[in-house]
Amino acid sequence: MQTDLSRKLGIEHAIFGFTPFPAVAAAISRAGGFGVLGAVRYTAPDELARDLDWMQEHVDDRPYGLDVVMPAKKIEGVSEADVEAMIPESHRQFVKDTLGKYGVPELAEGEASGWRITGWMEQVARNQLDVAFGYPIKLLANALGSPPADVIRRAHDQDVLVAALAGSARHARKHADAGIDIVVAQGYEAGGHTGEIASMVLTPEAVEAVAPLPVLAAGGIGSGEQIAAAFALGAQGVWLGSLWLTTTEADMHSRALTEKLLAAGSGDTVRSRALTGKPARQLRTEWTDAWDDPSGPGTLPMPLQGLLVAEAVSRIQKYEVQALLGTPVGQIVGRMNSERSVQAVFDDLTRGFERAIDRVNRIAGRD
Repeated sequence: MQTDLSRKLGIEHAIFGFTPFPAVAAAISRAGGFGVLGAVRYTAPDELARDLDWMQEHVDDRPYGLDVVMPAKKIEGVSEADVEAMIPESHRQFVKDTLGKYGVPELAEGEASGWRITGWMEQVARNQLDVAFGYPIKLLANALGSPPADVIRRAHDQDVLVAALAGSARHARKHADAGIDIVVAQGYEAGGHTGEIASMVLTPEAVEAVAPLPVLAAGGIGSGEQIAAAFALGAQGVWLGSLWLTTTEADMHSRALTEKLLAAGSGDTVRSRALTGKPARQLRTEWTDAWDDPSGPGTLPMPLQGLLVAEAVSRIQKYEVQALLGTPVGQIVGRMNSERSVQAVFDDLTRGFERAIDRVNRIAGRD
């Protein structure tokens, strides 16, 4: 699965794997793809440095990258405490009432909630970059559009390619104008933050909009046949995220959540603002239903919603409250019905790709 972009990066397969787990990212790179570590959960620079140290020791000198959540526009003089103070008391009460309805226990006294959406903040993201640029990363991807111009310049000065996610051809053109190197065309089917255009429509539109910049297809891709289809639409690679959640290297910290993913079908996700305040595809649960119910208070804009629900999400995950337990994941979850190693996933992808190419060759009379 070679393209001009994969050859430029020195990887065997034009498969870019986004994941929050260092072990998965390293395994993707070792398997011949390009592992991309998600940085949004790292609130302390030393935590990110620790995991990048680990990756350096486990990628077998293969290339890898980092994905950050960084706004293009700088927000001056706003602290996390300032943002917390903007959250209405009615929304805090709604969270309390919903957790009480399902009997979700409190965290132990003094126990801090886990994951919080703080990577959107200018300084948090820049601290992550200060760490990352001390390592030989080959790609910096941004999940909130194009990074600020000075960040793009800094990356290019260190021979690091810059990618940005786009949900429309218009977004893709804005990224190209900003000077990024790779557009990730993320379709409606994708897990996490996503737009409203399906990947089959979006990919060729983005390819045409930014040519000759390379485009990676994302959203609803989980087989070698689908990778071949993405290449046929003009993509120079694929960006896969959800598919790695049920690999043996993934550290989900919850057997119950893994089992929900394995049992879910492609229709068991919903695009909801419940997690961050921006539309994000995730498992549909009683939690997402509560926030999407018109009788409720409605979600808050990003980042207020993420800060509001951070402790609640930690409690739901810690106590594995089945009805509320969920995670960002795409519609490809319907294919994620067994636990396999990253290498086994790659083996399956390459076999499917070969089958698709053989099929097309037969149709074209080239067999």
